[in-house]
Amino acid sequence: MKYVFLVLFLMSNHLWSQRVEWKEDRKLVWNNFKSKVNNQRGKDIVAYTHCGWVYSVVKSSNPKGAAKVNIETIFNEDKSWKDDNRISEYVLNHEQKHFDIAEIYARKIRKEVAAKIKTSGDYDRYFQGIYNRILKDYKNFQALYDGVTEHGMNKEKQSEYDVMISDELEQLKDYKKP
Repeated sequence: MKYVFLVLFLMSNHLWSQRVEWKEDRKLVWNNFKSKVNNQRGKDIVAYTHCGWVYSVVKSSNPKGAAKVNIETIFNEDKSWKDDNRISEYVLNHEQKHFDIAEIYARKIRKEVAAKIKTSGDYDRYFQGIYNRILKDYKNFQALYDGVTEHGMNKEKQSEYDVMISDELEQLKDYKKP
């Protein structure tokens, strides 16, 4: 049986990029933010988190053959930036939550994949639609998070989102990466 291994990246990502995989017991530190370039618009930006997913699939050329999809949440160190003069633990928490949101949406993909994709034919039929829909929701939620919290500057809203994000991770705990 012939197997095909595909690796696709959410965001343009070089194989030699320094990546940190999301883990429940590992939080970001300022040393993870290694880019020297602020490619975000606006002088009010204190930091930028470049995160998302990578996924791979092992599947058969036979549509009835098994398919296995692996999704990882990653933080790209060399594309994540900080203003060394304005960073704080509070800002780091806001940036960590961007990474946590990426993990929430990875778990949503894993949940749907577990329910709908068993065979290579299922993968061919359903995966791109699942991925594109959840990617759109993910981007919208990241933008909403920054908007409502005013990029973390609204402490009351940031606190509300901290709880909401933690609750969502807990609700989707069955879909964390094995």
